[in-house]
Amino acid sequence: MSDQTMTLDTFYTEVMQHGKLRTPDHAARLSSAVLHTLGFNLSGGVKRELARALPDDLAHELTRGWRLIHFRNTHLPLEKFAADVALHSGNTDPLYARMATAAVFGRLKQLVDADLSRRVAKDLSPEVRDLWNAA
Repeated sequence: MSDQTMTLDTFYTEVMQHGKLRTPDHAARLSSAVLHTLGFNLSGGVKRELARALPDDLAHELTRGWRLIHFRNTHLPLEKFAADVALHSGNTDPLYARMATAAVFGRLKQLVDADLSRRVAKDLSPEVRDLWNAA
């Protein structure tokens, strides 16, 4: 981890500031939605590795869901990823969710080393990978 001392409050405050959200509670809800959606779009090994690198509360959000499918959409458009984030966060605007997702991605990347960040990026669909790398 590049920043072992980051607390959840700090994480949510930074997401709030970078994502232009109104409150830390909004940042927490959006972070939960991003992690939940991200968890569905990572392979099991990478998801477990990322979960081990995150604080327990964030790791729980990443690993809390499952789908009755045997494959991931490795060509998931960013628009669909953002729409899923919007759906899970209670916000209906995928464009807004895309901007806020970038804020969460950026803060997550602060919590993991560069090698794990590269493995996460490689595991994502090309459009989502571009957002992860740009964050």
